[in-house]
Amino acid sequence: MDKNTFTGLFLILIILVGSTFLLKPNEEEIKREQFVQDSLAKVKSGVPVTNEHKNVTLKDSVFVDNSKQEVISSVLENDKIKLNLSNLGGQIISSVVKTETTYRGEPVVLFNKSDFGLEFVSNGKNVNTNQLYFTRVDSVPNKLTYRYADADGSYIDFIYSLPEGSNKVDFNISLKGYSQKIPGSTTDLNLVWQTNLLQQEKDLKSERNYSTVYYKTSAGDVDYLSETETAEKDVQEKIEWVSFKQHFFSAAIISKDGFSKGHTKVETTSSNDFVKRYSTKLSLPYKPSDVNSYDLTYYFGTNKFSELKDQGFSLEKQVKMGWGPLKWINRYLVLPIFNFFNSFALSYGLIILLLTVILKGALFPFTYKSYLSMAKMRVLKPEMDEIKAKVGEDNQALLQQEYLKLYKQAGVNPLGGCLPMLFQMPFILAFFYFFPNLFELRHESFLWMTDLSTYDDIIKFPTIPLLGWDHISLMCLLMTTSTLIYTYYNNQTSNVQGQMKYIGYITPLIFFGVLNSYPSGLNYYYFCANILTFAQQFFIRRFVDDDKIHAQIQENKKKPESAKKKGGFQKKLEDMMRQQQQMQQQKNKK
Repeated sequence: MDKNTFTGLFLILIILVGSTFLLKPNEEEIKREQFVQDSLAKVKSGVPVTNEHKNVTLKDSVFVDNSKQEVISSVLENDKIKLNLSNLGGQIISSVVKTETTYRGEPVVLFNKSDFGLEFVSNGKNVNTNQLYFTRVDSVPNKLTYRYADADGSYIDFIYSLPEGSNKVDFNISLKGYSQKIPGSTTDLNLVWQTNLLQQEKDLKSERNYSTVYYKTSAGDVDYLSETETAEKDVQEKIEWVSFKQHFFSAAIISKDGFSKGHTKVETTSSNDFVKRYSTKLSLPYKPSDVNSYDLTYYFGTNKFSELKDQGFSLEKQVKMGWGPLKWINRYLVLPIFNFFNSFALSYGLIILLLTVILKGALFPFTYKSYLSMAKMRVLKPEMDEIKAKVGEDNQALLQQEYLKLYKQAGVNPLGGCLPMLFQMPFILAFFYFFPNLFELRHESFLWMTDLSTYDDIIKFPTIPLLGWDHISLMCLLMTTSTLIYTYYNNQTSNVQGQMKYIGYITPLIFFGVLNSYPSGLNYYYFCANILTFAQQFFIRRFVDDDKIHAQIQENKKKPESAKKKGGFQKKLEDMMRQQQQMQQQKNKK
């Protein structure tokens, strides 16, 4: 290192050390900053500083001297919800749904930290209202008005009204006297809301999988962000509402006139303190007039379908009923039947059983035909074995064609056994969405299951690595066992051979791994469906005589070909087999 370099570095060191002492804050400044940080921490944690309103000295600038302010909380509540508000930002800092409890039996606090405010430019300065100190200017029951006033007479009002018996909070924002302070080129004011929604359910992982941001556009479309990963989206069209949805509760903001556009974001987190982070930035249309007023509404409550529907604005569409036709099955068929039984104040376990009985009863004719078809295939098996021995297994096209001839002669439809599954599958899939999203099952018990909306962890153990299991659901175990028994019984009835026989036993085990953490109400439905299906087939078997079926098949064989009906599907199968045989013959010639 040469002399000039050393001298330069030495001078830089002197400047750094000197600036540290010269710029060090004095004791008064340190105390003032500490007070500000302590006050902000209390507000964001939802801890009220005082329960009484005090006068606040306001400054004539958007940059208020925080050292001369005091954070003051206020409460607005009715029989449904309780809101804690703060004069810092004039905002709701926590929301409590009084009619419900968490899985621990504690009050449902949707959030206890929230940043909410308007963002705009005034007199060349950036304004964020959640950093301003407001003062209360009213004494009306069920109504609270916060005002931030400047010395020039301009002010911002945040007005909250909470009617009795309602989960809605009417929220009005009013700006007066800002037409000369906000740039004339301004067309929108930004409304920013971000918060963390707290855990309410026993299974935090499952709760996160059903939680995300929903929104509705003015065109009537309801959309949502990814439920399983961090996602964000810019919406460049008019928005009617945005909802911070978790599994069974929502915190939504609604605009009667619509937001110009918006940006929404949901962020997954590894924290065990809350479900997800939510944020939205919505644009409120601004006009350069003396007064700009915006009528908004909050909704803080449950995701019970009927309750959301009563709120209007299509909020009930954030209850996921499935995709495509499954949604219509659940909404217009299953839900009305469920509500009908629920009107008699029946046990939810009994209601699920009745739903299963109705479904199985409606499908009984197809189940009967399916069993007859399987019985015919069972009777034909000796003849099919003879054909197989004669043709051999090498020429599959010819073998299948000979089988089809036999089916046609006997008057048997080889696909007849698939009919019940074909008609039942949409309902099986629809219930897969229906029960996990059904608020009515929350905290409802049946037998040993204390909560039908989540798994019954009657058997607990330390978490198994890789699998992530820490419990076994008894109802899921019973459902899997009943499926295996039914599969064994069905194989004996239909004489299933080869790989299909083993697949029938592997599939229930796979489903056990999937459904072990699903709601016990869903597994209870599948268990009831298995038992009723087994009972139906046992009943049918007592009235179906294989000897009579064999005699009927022999009579069908004696009928002339012209007297036998040939379905279009069967004809297509025959044509396809004939083409395969021709191709096989050409291949053999080559």
